[in-house]
Amino acid sequence: MKLCWLDIRNVNGAKAAIVEEAVHQRVDAIVAADPADLEPLPPTVKKVLFPQNQPLPEKLHPADLVIVEPARHGDPAALAAQYPDVEFGRYVEITDADSLEDACRAARYDRWSLLYFRDPTKIPLEIVLAAAAGAEGSIVTQVADVEEAEIVFGVLEHGSDGVMLAPRVPGEATALKSAAVSRAADLSLVELEVTGIRRVGMGERACVDTCTNFRLDEGILVGSHSTGMILCCSETHPLPYMPTRPFRVNAGALHSYTLSANGRTNYLSELTSGGRVLAVDSQGKSRIVTVGRVKIETRPLLAIDAVAPSGVTVNLIVQDDWHVRVLGPGGTVLNVTELTAGTKVLGYLPVEKRHVGYPIDEFCIEK
Repeated sequence: MKLCWLDIRNVNGAKAAIVEEAVHQRVDAIVAADPADLEPLPPTVKKVLFPQNQPLPEKLHPADLVIVEPARHGDPAALAAQYPDVEFGRYVEITDADSLEDACRAARYDRWSLLYFRDPTKIPLEIVLAAAAGAEGSIVTQVADVEEAEIVFGVLEHGSDGVMLAPRVPGEATALKSAAVSRAADLSLVELEVTGIRRVGMGERACVDTCTNFRLDEGILVGSHSTGMILCCSETHPLPYMPTRPFRVNAGALHSYTLSANGRTNYLSELTSGGRVLAVDSQGKSRIVTVGRVKIETRPLLAIDAVAPSGVTVNLIVQDDWHVRVLGPGGTVLNVTELTAGTKVLGYLPVEKRHVGYPIDEFCIEK
C-alpha cells in the first residue's frame, strides 16, 4: 500500500471539506505548517508538521512527525534527541547533482525523506530509489496532481513509498487514495475441467498487444460470461512458424470479457491504446499493464466449454488454431486445438454480475 499525504498548508476556503474528505478516505497523513491545524485531527491520521521557510515552533504538539529543512532547523537526528516523543524527517529539494546526492543520502539513512524534484524528469527519482534499495526509511515524493502520483507510484516498478499532494478542490483526496490502492489484488484461481471443444464458424477475434512483456506463466483472463474466465497464455513461448511476441495475448472473440483495473471488466472490442488490462500468472498474482494496440481480425473460431468444481460453467471462444494457447495448473502451456474432455485449465470465477463493466448485485442470466 502506498502512502498518501495531503498537504493543507496553502488550502483556502475549502480546507474543512478537504480535511473531512481526507479523514473519511483514511489518507495516511495530513501535512500542516501550523500545529493548530493538526489539533482537531483524529488518531487515525498521522499528523505531519512541515514549517517550510519558517522557524520551528516552540511547541510541536500534537505533531507525530516533523519534516525539517536541515539548513534552517537543524539535523533530524539531533532534533530527535531533543524531542524524544516526535519523529523527524528531512526535506530535500532536488535541483542539481549536489542536492540529488543529499536526497540519496537521506533516503539511505533517514527514517523519513520528503523529496521535491524541481524538474519534470523522473530520472533523479529513479537514482534515489536505486540508491535507497534495502534501506528501512520511507521516501515521500511531492507531486503536483493525481496523474503525477500514479507515475511516481510506478517508477522503477517499486515506486516511491508515498506521495504528498496539495489538493485544490474536494475530490482529489479520493482520487489520490484510489490511485494508491489501484495496484492489482491477487486473484484466487481455480482449476476448471474442460468438457469439450467445438468449432463455431467464422468471427472476429482480438489480439491484445500490451506495452509490457509477459512472463512465461502469465496471460490475461478471458471469458464469454462475466462469471467465469480462462487464463489465456501470452505468445512468450516459441512457435514453429513465427517469432515470439511476448507482449501479446491472442485472447479471444471480440465479445469476450477481460479484467482490467479496479476490478472492472471490459469487452476485448473496447480495449484501446493507452487502456489498462490485468495480467495474471498461474499463481493468481496480478499486475496492471497498459494496452498498446488491439488487433481485431476475422478468423475461424473454436469454443472451449469447461466446468468449475462448484458447478459453474465457463465458456471461451478463441481463434481455431494450434498456436493459440491457454494455461493449465502449474503454468502448463496447452494448445487449444488439443484440449480434450477432462483437461484441466486455470480460470477465475468472479461472483458479481456486470453492468457496463462494473460489478453489481442484480438478477442477470448469461447464456
